[in-house]
Amino acid sequence: MTETNSAAETAAPHRYTAAMAADIEARWQDFWDAEGTYAAPNPVGDLAGDPQAVARPKKFIMDMFPYPSGAGLHVGHPLGYIATDVYARYQRMTGHNVLHTLGFDAFGLPAEQYAVQTGTHPRVSTEANIENMKAQLRRLGLGHDKRRSFATIDPEYYKWTQWIFLQIFDSWYDEEAGKARPIAELVALFESGERPVPGTTRAWSELSAAERAEVLGDYRLAYASDAPVNWCPGLGTVLANEEVTADGRSERGNYPVFKAKLRQWNMRITAYADRLLDDLDALDWPEAIKLQQRNWIGRSEGARVDFAVGDDAITVFTTRPDTLFGATYMVLAPEHELIEKIVPEAWPAGTQALWTGGHATPALAVDAYRKQAAAKSDVERQADAKEKTGVFTGAYAVNPVSGERVPVFIADYVLMGYGTGAIMAVPAHDTRDFAFARAFDLPMRCVVEPADDRGTDPAAWDDAFDSYDARIMASTNDDVSLDGLGVVEAKARVTEWLETRGIGEGTVNYRLRDWLFSRQRYWGEPFPIVYDEDGVAHPLPESMLPLELPEVDDYAPRTFDPDDADTQPETPLSRNADWVNVTLDLGDGPKRYRRETNTMPNWAGSCWYELRYLDPHNSDKLVDPEIEQYWMGPRDGMPHGGVDLYVGGAEHAVLHLLYARFWSKVLFDLGHVSSAEPFHRLFNQGMIQAFVYRDARGIAVPAAEVEERDAAFWYGGEKVSRVLGKMGKSLKNAVTPDEICAEYGADTLRLYEMAMGPLDVSRPWDTRAVVGQYRLLQRLWRNIVDESTGEVTVVDAEPDEDTLRALHKAVDGVSQDMAAMRFNTAIAKITELNNHLTKSGGAVSRSVAERLVLLVAPLAPHIAEELWRRLGHTGSVVHEEFPAADPAYVVDESVTCVVQIKGKVKARLEVSPAITDAELEALALADPAVVAALGGAGIRKVIARAPKLVNIVPA
Repeated sequence: MTETNSAAETAAPHRYTAAMAADIEARWQDFWDAEGTYAAPNPVGDLAGDPQAVARPKKFIMDMFPYPSGAGLHVGHPLGYIATDVYARYQRMTGHNVLHTLGFDAFGLPAEQYAVQTGTHPRVSTEANIENMKAQLRRLGLGHDKRRSFATIDPEYYKWTQWIFLQIFDSWYDEEAGKARPIAELVALFESGERPVPGTTRAWSELSAAERAEVLGDYRLAYASDAPVNWCPGLGTVLANEEVTADGRSERGNYPVFKAKLRQWNMRITAYADRLLDDLDALDWPEAIKLQQRNWIGRSEGARVDFAVGDDAITVFTTRPDTLFGATYMVLAPEHELIEKIVPEAWPAGTQALWTGGHATPALAVDAYRKQAAAKSDVERQADAKEKTGVFTGAYAVNPVSGERVPVFIADYVLMGYGTGAIMAVPAHDTRDFAFARAFDLPMRCVVEPADDRGTDPAAWDDAFDSYDARIMASTNDDVSLDGLGVVEAKARVTEWLETRGIGEGTVNYRLRDWLFSRQRYWGEPFPIVYDEDGVAHPLPESMLPLELPEVDDYAPRTFDPDDADTQPETPLSRNADWVNVTLDLGDGPKRYRRETNTMPNWAGSCWYELRYLDPHNSDKLVDPEIEQYWMGPRDGMPHGGVDLYVGGAEHAVLHLLYARFWSKVLFDLGHVSSAEPFHRLFNQGMIQAFVYRDARGIAVPAAEVEERDAAFWYGGEKVSRVLGKMGKSLKNAVTPDEICAEYGADTLRLYEMAMGPLDVSRPWDTRAVVGQYRLLQRLWRNIVDESTGEVTVVDAEPDEDTLRALHKAVDGVSQDMAAMRFNTAIAKITELNNHLTKSGGAVSRSVAERLVLLVAPLAPHIAEELWRRLGHTGSVVHEEFPAADPAYVVDESVTCVVQIKGKVKARLEVSPAITDAELEALALADPAVVAALGGAGIRKVIARAPKLVNIVPA
């Protein structure tokens, strides 16, 4: 502490300082915990409470699950948490029963990798990280109902994650009913013969247990299959597409990622594609997020068409069956199951050398190319690469409308994850096909009449031409002609023609693929599945849940070569033979079984955590129906129910948000919940960014040690560059909330983060600017408390009219801003009112001071509690009523109206806010300055916009 600061504090011992803030904040945090200030009562159950509180309108406010990182929080992390806390506090003060709490999404790869490196059990490091994060969050004064908090790694929590998995496993999607039904009902239909058993003429009773299991696997919403996956040997697990970079490496660790076929669990989310699309319309979500989900689901209408290849057929899905006559070759994904069947022993006569890849036989060419494609991720394969790669399979297919034989290639730009894994290539009218055809010297045929002057010979074009507004040409055979038709009419005609011949049908396709649900990790939820000696999967009964993770000696996957695509996974669980091989009685006597040794992905626990917040200690059922109905059930404006407000980052648009919606719909269909959607309103907060400073080598240097001088930035005597980017430990620009709390107090940090700008916009962090909000709190304190004596200085006298107007305008504006989550402008209005009181001089009226404290309370709760108590109140400010504005003082007595002639201001009039357009026009035309400016000229038009503008247009 400097001598100047010491002297100032001696002269003003009761001044609001960082030390005083720390004392105030710690005391009130202890008080809130001891009193259970933020406890939200349920209507029934162990958390039932005040009936009057339950009778109020409810408000369920949630943050996206935080992951407890070992690095702890930097100031960017709590932005959303502070925002939801401010909003929740405002809702409490406006008469709502508010549920606001926070748990921890604690399974996942980071803790497991740390365990591999150090030998520390993931639970030990994760729980330590949780305790550290809880302490950091507590210091911010967040008003969470701590009785409802949990972590996904708690066995009593993941018991119900496993239970939900079993509900999904034991259900199927009935297309006729448009909903999920228990699998037992499907079995009953097979047993009665009401529904024929697919793929056989035998009765259900004639099938073996393994055969029945195989049939049901084609219906179950959770099923195991051999699927092409992103296999990352370096991490010892499969990865979702979103976890793979554009250059085919893992986001975490930067290891190579390969395509491999592994036995994996999947969720049949595709069954819900239409409902996931349709129900978006009723959700209060940002349009950008809705658009991302619509694009991810990717619903498209078209036709499935069969191209004969010998005795087999390649089925393609196309949105443009009207261009079938222009299909001059086909392309299969390298993983397509028909490839082995159609590849001949030798190259057909006349095969171009360009098509063979330099290999002696088609089999060698295909095998080599498949290995090349396996080394790329789906993201990399879909990138707009300059060079198109592929190889001829040696097979030809027959175009069903032209009868022409067309060569069949494999190429990595076609994926098994979309459509059928095969395309008919119409190079004249598709950019990627055009580039491929140019690269392999393949024919192109124009069948869509160009609207420009390029002509009809694609050989002379620079790129493909496509348009829905064009006419079809050169598309005719003996049975059907599309010539001269528009695209829509031509699509309908050719689709009907295909259907009548049994070689195609109109259909709907989706980009959405089933959700890959297995991970080859230790630190995740075990699957509640065991296999019998025939490999049939059996669900564990609820009485055996939770199935807890066993102890293992080694958390790492088996020894592997991270650059070897053929390396196969060996999970840590598979090495615990005593756990894997068990004797269980599943209802038909003790038998020997083998446990599933994959674990669930880290997304599983976050698919339903909103429900656990409602009824966190229920050990008998997922959630009490009455409690779920109270907090999340459908109501006016929320036809599908859900959380009232969900705040988090936009990066979860098509993973967590889509998965959680799917689980909600299955639980709704099966009657376990009343809400068909998990989150009714979604708000995406922006990001707090920070400057990154790099030296001449491009290496980040500590931002706190960089000096600015002569319009440049210097570190250790060397000039460094500066760019705005993310905040993080690796970039050496992280600022922790602990640092700011220690220097200014938590209330100052809260105010600064809310005042930086609109909540949904990213903004740069500037530690030097934090002091502005610190001074606001000091002025607030000074307006109520004497810095020398510590006595309250407010008086009981009524305020003057100017102060009343300033107060009620602030109350009105802050109320609107709080409701709309415009916290930055709310703070600006509070600052304006506080400054008015400071400039007015003299003691502040008690009625004004109290309402100012209530305005501040959601934003800076600690100082608000302290001042409220000093003002003589015994109850917590948390549950006080938010101030209401008097309309008589909100409206100005007069408004300045601008009068313009030819767009130039000629007069300003002070008028009543209630003046009409006609009255304002007459007043403006009679004003001497306006009369003089017109100089006797006629008037062609007068535009009056009461009460602020009149625009006069002379004749």
